[in-house]
Amino acid sequence: MDFSKLDSSDMQQFYSQEQQLAMVNEMVSKLTDACWDKCITGTPGNKFSSSESTCLSNCAHRYIEMSLLIMKKFQSLQ
Repeated sequence: MDFSKLDSSDMQQFYSQEQQLAMVNEMVSKLTDACWDKCITGTPGNKFSSSESTCLSNCAHRYIEMSLLIMKKFQSLQ
């Protein structure tokens, strides 16, 4: 990308998109760490057991729900 051809609003939009991408990547990393530690208790094989799959799915769902709830709460405070 040639940044020299971007005006201020384009640069602001690019920066905002990159910031959002970084936040999503951080959230995925935290979700992976938290759910892996909670749900994978033994040495992982070539696929997850049904209980591990269920746990990972439930954990990820709860993590995302709580993250959205927290974001909405902060937005309402502004």
